[in-house]
Amino acid sequence: MYQHIMVPLDGSELAECVSPHVQAIATGCGARRVTLVSVLEPLHIRGGLESMFEPAERRRLEESIMENQVCYLEQVAQRLNCGQASVGIRVLYGHVADELANYVSESGVDLIIMSTHGRSGVSRWVLGSVADKVLHSSSVPVLMVRSQGTCGTT
Repeated sequence: MYQHIMVPLDGSELAECVSPHVQAIATGCGARRVTLVSVLEPLHIRGGLESMFEPAERRRLEESIMENQVCYLEQVAQRLNCGQASVGIRVLYGHVADELANYVSESGVDLIIMSTHGRSGVSRWVLGSVADKVLHSSSVPVLMVRSQGTCGTT
């Protein structure tokens, strides 16, 4: 039924709470691909410090962050057992919700599995909700897994 599953991860243990769901659905549906995705947003330096960073230094910093994201995703991928599905990784650059939506449409993703941190009220209004934006803009089914506090990773 689902052949390519995208799993957005933000580096938090709460986001990884989806792992058992990903494994069960990928195995049960006979998925061919699972892609773990992280999005690196452009650096925004506040407080007048912007001019202190040369463009080359900013690029080096972003490349370092990108390398850390690749290592993180590789570690998570090694822990997943998704049956016959290959588990790949992808680090994108830009605005999180927009980049996730673009990746879905460009890569043939037919299911998104992601956690929601369960924020509400003022914290959701201030911080925004990537999960909510993905849910409302997605052209494919989205399985939201609500994280309850902390959880162990698989």
